[in-house]
Amino acid sequence: MELRPALEAVLMVVDEPVTEDHLAKVLQRPRRAIGDALRELSDEYARRGSGFELRLVAGGWRYYTRPEYAAAVETFVLDGQQARLTQAALETLAVVAYRQPVSRSRVSAVRGVNCDGVMRTLLQRGLVEESGTEPETGAILYRTTNYFLERMGLRGLDELPELAPFLPEADAVEADSLEGVPSFDPDAPDPISTTET
Repeated sequence: MELRPALEAVLMVVDEPVTEDHLAKVLQRPRRAIGDALRELSDEYARRGSGFELRLVAGGWRYYTRPEYAAAVETFVLDGQQARLTQAALETLAVVAYRQPVSRSRVSAVRGVNCDGVMRTLLQRGLVEESGTEPETGAILYRTTNYFLERMGLRGLDELPELAPFLPEADAVEADSLEGVPSFDPDAPDPISTTET
């Protein structure tokens, strides 16, 4: 059996990225030969400008639509129906991604609102999963899944973008937090008291 066509056939039926080790075991070939063949296939698809590409994502290989053809596929698959995450779900997912493993109560504390319903949605969609319990409280801890990495197009969590460029300057945060806070200066005039004549 020729290696490259065998790899293409297997990769056509996977529903999540598959590792080189697993492919080597299934096809009974050395891991190095598998890795070389996968890179050759990936380069070949890129050279000929195929509508799909072979990418290494979340520790494994899988076929993906080339970004410039995503709109055509989206139109075909969704046919006008959107299945996007809400702002609350995106915020919750970001907290889990950057602070994992993390408990629901910690996510709620960071966001400032209860996140139980949103967390259930993320669990159902396979973007987060349970990863043990917190020793002190016994609270369930959550982390992102390989499916999350796959959907984000990341090889690993180390590819998450740095948060610093997106955070406001400390002075702006401090000014916003002091706005509307009453003065506790004992010598300041009391704005509530009025004198009647």
